[in-house]
Amino acid sequence: MDASEFVDAVRSETKTELSRLGSSKSLYADTEGEMEADPVLTAAADDATGAAETFEDWSDGPAGETFADAAERERGHAEDITGKLDDYDPGETPAIVDFLRGQESTVERLGALVGWTLAIEEKASQSSGFFTGQADPRTASLFRGFGDDYEATREAALAALDEYCDGDDDWGTAQEAATGAVEAAYDEYFETLESLGVNPKPVC
Repeated sequence: MDASEFVDAVRSETKTELSRLGSSKSLYADTEGEMEADPVLTAAADDATGAAETFEDWSDGPAGETFADAAERERGHAEDITGKLDDYDPGETPAIVDFLRGQESTVERLGALVGWTLAIEEKASQSSGFFTGQADPRTASLFRGFGDDYEATREAALAALDEYCDGDDDWGTAQEAATGAVEAAYDEYFETLESLGVNPKPVC
């Protein structure tokens, strides 16, 4: 397996999950039904802040530059998002961040990083769409612009996987971590919608 095949395999395995994370119900779940600007921004800030802290923790070990760069990008995203809030009151740690923090080996962390970019990209797209609908093109453009950073992080993680994966077993471990990250985000989405009395399955 190589980097290109890896992303295709992860996307294929999590096709349904990514599709639903890219639906309007994903934003509804993130805000627990509070579809207003501040809850949307807060949920996005929680994602970015938790990810930045995790990647910073990983930057002291192998593939440190890859993780440090990812942390810097996410710290910038968090600052951009919280700058639009009068007061940022963090919520619970997102499930995908908890999953990231449970990864121990370099290969697992790099794989999870790839999966994280795929999931968070879908969610950012929904945030952009939300602010377009709110007639706030600047904030919509802000979230849309994050896509280039997610792609840069993903490409760097894939390059590092090429370096650190020694055979199919390592690639398999990385793929399991990548799909696990997406599934962690999806499971939280699913469980939150059920708790709100909303059917999680249909895509809107």
